[in-house]
Amino acid sequence: QVPLVESGGGLVQPGGSLRLSCAASGFTLHYYSIAWFRQAPGKEREGVSCFSSDDGSTTYADSVKGRFTISRDIAKNTVYLQMNSLKPEDTAVYYCAATVDDYYCSGYVPSAFDYWGQGTQVTVSP
Repeated sequence: QVPLVESGGGLVQPGGSLRLSCAASGFTLHYYSIAWFRQAPGKEREGVSCFSSDDGSTTYADSVKGRFTISRDIAKNTVYLQMNSLKPEDTAVYYCAATVDDYYCSGYVPSAFDYWGQGTQVTVSP
């Protein structure tokens, strides 16, 4: 059983929008801080956004601030990443990850995350 499953990726034109979903299975997201990471070909994995389980605060990488929004639906045990005004440089595989250590969430420390999804491809191209 895969603990986190991402969906919602696809091909979109520049300026378009996508909403990614991260559904948890076998555990309750409410007790975990959730981050979205992305990895483009030939590049290191980078943190994109974090939703804190402690206080519900959200953080964003500078490259996506003002364009992406992270949110959580406790009833659906799902976290979302709404991505607007997409740019070609947003092209990457997007992963969600869960950690009980809220301190490491906004710092995007991959080794601190307990669960990972399999990733979903986002391609932004004319």
